[in-house]
Amino acid sequence: MKRRMLITGGSAGIGAACARVWAAHGWDLLLVARRADKMQALATELQAAHGCDVAMISEDLSDPLASARLVETIEKRGLTVDGLINNAGYGVPGSLLSVPWSTHADFLRVLLWAPTELIYRLLPGMRERGFGRIVNVASLAGLVPGTAGHTLYGATKSYLIRFSQSLAQEVKPHGVHVTALCPGFTYSEFHDVNGMRGTVSKMPQFMWMDAKTVAQQAFAASERGDIVYVNGRWNRFVRTLTKVLPDRWALALVGSNARRFRRT
Repeated sequence: MKRRMLITGGSAGIGAACARVWAAHGWDLLLVARRADKMQALATELQAAHGCDVAMISEDLSDPLASARLVETIEKRGLTVDGLINNAGYGVPGSLLSVPWSTHADFLRVLLWAPTELIYRLLPGMRERGFGRIVNVASLAGLVPGTAGHTLYGATKSYLIRFSQSLAQEVKPHGVHVTALCPGFTYSEFHDVNGMRGTVSKMPQFMWMDAKTVAQQAFAASERGDIVYVNGRWNRFVRTLTKVLPDRWALALVGSNARRFRRT
C-alpha cells in the first residue's frame, strides 16, 4: 500500500509545493488547511497528474481542540498516516505589546502547540509500523539571533529545531526520520498574509528561493535522515557567519539588517 503524508497548511506556498513533490514520489496525501476551495483545486491537480489519493480535512489549528479533532477524524475515516509535515504558519508583525494577547495565543497554538500535539498523537502509529517521516518547517530565523519585531516568530522556530533534534534521536531506532527544515525568504503567500510583501520585495533577489526548490530539498533531506537542513547556500552562509561571530556582533548585524524587512 502507498504511504500517506499529512501536510498542514497544505493549500498554498511551501505546503502545496510539498504536496506536489511527495505526490510525484508516489505518496498519497492528506491535506489540512482552512481553505477548502484551494485544497480541492490542488487535489484535483495532483490526482490528474499522479493518480494519487488526496484526502482533505478543513481545520483551523488555532482552535485548542483542533489537533485532537483532526486525529479523531483521521481514525474515523480509517486513514493511515505515515508522514507528517508541520507546515502551517504565519507571522505577526510588530512588537510584543502592539497586538492583543489573543493574536499571540492563536499564533502559538498554530506554530508551537499544534505541531507538538500532532506528533504526539500520530507518532505511536509510525513507531508501531516501523516507518515514519516527520518534517517540521522551521526557519533560518530559528538559527540566528533574535530581532525586534515579529517577536515570537524566531522563538517558535527555535523550539521546532530543538524539539526535532531531541525527537529524531528518540525515534531513529524505530524507522522514523525527523527533520527540521530551515528555509529563508521563500516566494509564497506568507508575506502577503502578514502584510509585509511591499517591504520584503526590496530584499535582493539572491536571498530568495522558490517553494518548489525548498520542497524538493525537504524531500531529499527527510529521506536521508537529516535532522536539521538549511535551504540554500546564502542561508547556510548566514547561519555559519552568525555562529562564528561573537554574540554581540552577530546580534548587532542581524538586528541592523532586520529593520529592512521587519516592522516593529
